[in-house]
Amino acid sequence: MKSIISITIILLLAMPVFAQDKAFGIHAIPDSTFALMQGKSWKKGCSISRYDLRYLTLLHIDENGETHQGELICHKDIANDLLEIFHELYKHRYPIHSIKLIDEYEGSDEASMRSNNTSCFNYRRTSRGGISKHSKGMAVDINPLWNPCVRITATKDTIVEPANAKKYVKRQQANSNTAKSKMISHHDLCHKLFTNHGFKWGGSWRSMKDYQHFEK
Repeated sequence: MKSIISITIILLLAMPVFAQDKAFGIHAIPDSTFALMQGKSWKKGCSISRYDLRYLTLLHIDENGETHQGELICHKDIANDLLEIFHELYKHRYPIHSIKLIDEYEGSDEASMRSNNTSCFNYRRTSRGGISKHSKGMAVDINPLWNPCVRITATKDTIVEPANAKKYVKRQQANSNTAKSKMISHHDLCHKLFTNHGFKWGGSWRSMKDYQHFEK
């Protein structure tokens, strides 16, 4: 408990002035939240230390213009970056559908993406047995329904994640101007903020297009 209190005090001194309130904040992971993560985002064999992760609280505006309290778990090395980015997105009323812990979806990426939920930390192994950037809390998926991950297989089949996001695959042919405004591109505010903070965008990858994904 003493170590958690010490971390919180240090974070309060280090974080930007705007973040020193309930709406935008960086915290040690509360015990109640860590308990919720067990067996979900925090899976058996997790090699990341709890004390290398941070619990972020923030505000966001949804596509209907309503304000919501959001929460993220991320690595401590990008906590200030994310707080500054999401504060700017909020200030410019950039639409984000929801920002909930992936634990509310039982740690399921597909379920979180289908619900268009923005998330960060989720411990899992890659198909090659490595540890993903999400496993380290070093990657964020923004509005994943509007910005799907698209892969072309060796047999030329198209795999879309989440599966209900197929209408957003052709970026220049979204159903409406409203839909287009929610889709990340090189000219988008979200892209600008993340890349200015040193993140790489999955929409620029050659082997696949992960339009929702920013990593560091």
